[in-house]
Amino acid sequence: MALGPESRLLPEMLGEELWRVAGAEQVDLSKAEFAEALETIGARDNYGLDPGKRANERQREMFWRALHLEELAIARGCALGREAAWRRFLAQYREQLTRAAVEMTGSAALGEELASALYSELFGLTEREGRRWSPLLRYSGRGSLMGWLRAILAQRRVNQYRKLGRETELGEIEPAAAVSEQIEPEQLEDLRVALKMTLSEASAEERFLLSAYYLDQHTLHEMSRVLRVHEATISRKLKRATERLRKQLLRTLRARGQSRRAAEEALGTDPRDVDINLRRLLQKSEGDPISSQEGEG
Repeated sequence: MALGPESRLLPEMLGEELWRVAGAEQVDLSKAEFAEALETIGARDNYGLDPGKRANERQREMFWRALHLEELAIARGCALGREAAWRRFLAQYREQLTRAAVEMTGSAALGEELASALYSELFGLTEREGRRWSPLLRYSGRGSLMGWLRAILAQRRVNQYRKLGRETELGEIEPAAAVSEQIEPEQLEDLRVALKMTLSEASAEERFLLSAYYLDQHTLHEMSRVLRVHEATISRKLKRATERLRKQLLRTLRARGQSRRAAEEALGTDPRDVDINLRRLLQKSEGDPISSQEGEG
């Protein structure tokens, strides 16, 4: 929804400066269009503050300056159907996106199909209420665009799994992390510490399940055959493990002084942006990873 001049909080001089820093003109994005994007994102995210708090002029300016402005301009230009933005997007992200898709699927053919299907959707070839619509309109610029794209790709990968019939009861599991948002170095350090503490306290069973499913990308069916338990058992255990660990991570981050909003955003950080060896943490224990107490139910 467009904001009227009377409701704008972005000063004209600052808006023009950020427009130039973003290189928005190179992707055919006008000053007014970029200003509207900044205003919309600021209002939607409450300028990075906790709900109920009101941002002052300085806080709003700091919020806008901290955004990935160049990437935001590219994303918004693509969403609006600007050819210059789309050419730049393909030049900078197509190879990375295809490579990520191939890694997720373990197949060049499936990976290319997954990436290709996403391109037209991102460019905004679909319509809502008679207007073009692109998922890129949801990109806030608070995290890297590639991190955001990987999260979207992971969600589409789940849909591809379902279409191929290679998973059962996958819907019981939260398949993808929230879209990665930019967090400060201090928050990254808090997240690093929280991950180490939480995963070191996880049971051998939990670590095995998380490693096999999320790192090695084994399907529930494959895991059930190896462990000789029903797929539903694997699904329930994995769901419980992810829910418990998420709650524990939130508690640890809050204990280190982060607000609930900041802690939630930290959990949306792309794991590749955190300097930590998740595989080593998840696979450090030995022993029988799966108990058979639940039987074949």
